[in-house]
Amino acid sequence: MAQYEGLMDFTINDEMREMLDIAHELCRNEVVPRRAEMDEHEKFPHEIFQKFAQAGLFGIMFEEKYGGLGLSPFLTVLAIEVMSEYCLGVATSAGAIKLGALPIEHGGTEEQKAKYLTPLAKGEKIAAFALTEPGAGSDVPNLKTFAEKKGDRYVLNGTKQWITNAGVADIYTVFALTDKTKGPRGISCFIVEKGTKGLSFGKLEQKMGIRCSHTRQVIMEDMEVPAENIVGLKPNAGFIHAIKTLISSRPFIATMGTGLATGAYKEALKYARQREQFGKNIINFQAVQHMLAEMTTKIEASRLLAYRAAKYSLNNHPEAARYSAMAKLMSSETAVQVCNDALQLHGGYGFTKDYPVEKMYRDAKILTIYEGTSQIQKNEIGSYAIKDAGQLK
Repeated sequence: MAQYEGLMDFTINDEMREMLDIAHELCRNEVVPRRAEMDEHEKFPHEIFQKFAQAGLFGIMFEEKYGGLGLSPFLTVLAIEVMSEYCLGVATSAGAIKLGALPIEHGGTEEQKAKYLTPLAKGEKIAAFALTEPGAGSDVPNLKTFAEKKGDRYVLNGTKQWITNAGVADIYTVFALTDKTKGPRGISCFIVEKGTKGLSFGKLEQKMGIRCSHTRQVIMEDMEVPAENIVGLKPNAGFIHAIKTLISSRPFIATMGTGLATGAYKEALKYARQREQFGKNIINFQAVQHMLAEMTTKIEASRLLAYRAAKYSLNNHPEAARYSAMAKLMSSETAVQVCNDALQLHGGYGFTKDYPVEKMYRDAKILTIYEGTSQIQKNEIGSYAIKDAGQLK
């Protein structure tokens, strides 16, 4: 059990704190002034990502031998939380780079890791994770994209749906059936580079929230990929890569929720301290204080669960999947509730684009949908409850 010691220790060292301070400063100076415009015009944060790269924020996410900074992997979770406090769209696009890299990190060869992770760590390229299909969202084993072996290459045909960073990404981790007779055990993961013949993208989806984060279909029509681009060089191992990726990524979504909720809470505090009604600031009314008390309590409870899930995931704890599902469920639902309350506290002003809580409110809902809906998380948590019940004496 020694390998699990310290999993509830969330202290950070001076170097980690310095990087988080840099992240906060960059977001205040670069994200906040642009977030409303990026949201309105669906503008991808290319300029902001250049600033992030220069500051080493993408290097946080990767090991030193692949061009990263070599800091604690836990810092990735904290950095994404910081980004989410200021703009969930920016955080989603940045987090999707790590998401697209995770199958390679979990199952790639050393050559694949060096080739594809290094430019991501340096902020030179962008990645995307292509698993979901029009008819296979949460039902991953039912995907239809097929890869047919022809000599030393595979020919892929199919369509991926709701792919974050599609169209702007340079590297895609694409899941496809390589053996239809084996069901989920016949899925492989391919590394596909932008510009590959037969690769195209659908229209930019018109979304309610996270509008600066680009979402498109990834379309493959007789797209040829070298066999050496199968992750790990092992066909039919893709389902394992997908599951490991989702377990690893759900704590990131959880901290996106706590980050967004923190941002909304701070806006609510700021407004309540300034807004006057009946001769005094509304923060002095007990009804408002109770709203704020519930908001901050829910955020802190969600944060502790998210951090625990992250630690379990990073240390391959046997309970990682259970806690990742619980953290994703709780934090995403908390974000929706807190953003709703923050907007309510603003009254009519919160319903206008003059205040950031309007955007935060729209952004929050996606957290309960992507990377597995709240209902899927409950299904998974429920399956563990059944196991627990069977072990009772």
